Amino acid sequence: MQFARSAFPDGFLFGASTSSYQIEGHSFGGAGLTHWDTFAATAGNVVRAEHGAIACDHYHRYEEDLDLLAAAGFDAYRFSTSWARVLPEGRGTPNPEGLDFYDRLTDAMLERGLKPCCTLYHWELPAGLNDLGGWRNRDIAEWFADYTEIIMGRIGDRMFSVAPINEPWCVSWLAHFLGLQAPGIRDIRAAARAMHHVLLAHGRAIEVMRSLGIGNLGGVFNLEWAEPADDSDEARAAAARYDGIYNRFFLGGVFKGAYPDVVLEGLEPHLPAGWQDDFATIQAPLDWCGLNYYTRKLLTPSEGPWPGLDEVEGPLPKTQMEWEIYPEGLAKFLRRTAAEYTGDLPLYITENGMASADRVTEGAVDDPDRIAYLDAHLEEVRKAAADGVPVRGYFAWSLMDNYEWARGYDMRFGLVHVDFESLQRRPKASYHALKEALAR
Repeated sequence: MQFARSAFPDGFLFGASTSSYQIEGHSFGGAGLTHWDTFAATAGNVVRAEHGAIACDHYHRYEEDLDLLAAAGFDAYRFSTSWARVLPEGRGTPNPEGLDFYDRLTDAMLERGLKPCCTLYHWELPAGLNDLGGWRNRDIAEWFADYTEIIMGRIGDRMFSVAPINEPWCVSWLAHFLGLQAPGIRDIRAAARAMHHVLLAHGRAIEVMRSLGIGNLGGVFNLEWAEPADDSDEARAAAARYDGIYNRFFLGGVFKGAYPDVVLEGLEPHLPAGWQDDFATIQAPLDWCGLNYYTRKLLTPSEGPWPGLDEVEGPLPKTQMEWEIYPEGLAKFLRRTAAEYTGDLPLYITENGMASADRVTEGAVDDPDRIAYLDAHLEEVRKAAADGVPVRGYFAWSLMDNYEWARGYDMRFGLVHVDFESLQRRPKASYHALKEALAR
């Protein structure tokens, strides 16, 4: 890799990210059923109906995995806690094994000098709460607040940072309008309510953690740079709608107390009554903002109901996920987010990485495309920091190959290769390249 740690501001954090359901092994330790378990058990939803019952068995192998993080020279580890591991039914009696696991995990991070950066929800809704409407039900904000109080009451005193919910767009629009993730609903009313309730739950969790005396709280938003596929007014309008739904709705709700008009023109009739009154909670003050960035999209208008847009294949090189590689979008988002939403608030790249068809050859995994991807994106982060954007850290997605949701175990994002039969870990060339760069 071309970069060196010394090229970034003093105190800039480097880390790697994972999520609970994708790596832990949900069949262990008394965890309850999630809507991802039932989604995967439904024909046609997930490649080969694969699920997270074993995943990477991080539940039993977490010390080995944390050793890999520490050996690479990372400063921090962004992990998530599983709602269904802590509260198997989503409410009621906590699971002692689940709380004990996160206790051990936290202490093991600290023993290795890693800053624990927790996300409270990374998509594994307890199935019992999904039965009650899940993110469509306004009550979920209080269910989530209760869960927050239980898990943060146990480990919150040792966290470096906490964010309530990973990628609100995925939790709501992708899962309730496009139907591509659990619970797999395709309904505009469901999507509108989920989009609002996920932000309300975010705000309630922040309020709970403030009451517990926990600091350094943030929000994590996934962003895709939207551009028109051609120079027509119609394509520009389609790109603005996509940008509004994907990026501006969630940032606008949290940092401006308003949803964009370009989104309200389609969603307002379907939002819950009195939604405007919730912004006082949704806008609970934050200490930092996290951006998850992977790609851009080219948009064109389409016939049919709102939002009336289609994605067009772009000309740039693509990852295994067929996502265009567009590093410039990361710097654009850093600058725009600071200028329009967050001001001087610290920004963190909380996810960035690529999937590639990695293979083990003579005991090693060579992944030059990932090295080039990370290098190019880190250079854009460095430029933004040099221009005065208050970016304070970068977390690669992901530490290890894992369960990639509806794509099963085919898509490998890891710096560490995982053999899903033997569960053997093998650091890839990108891991070693990052390790060398961080030591410079």
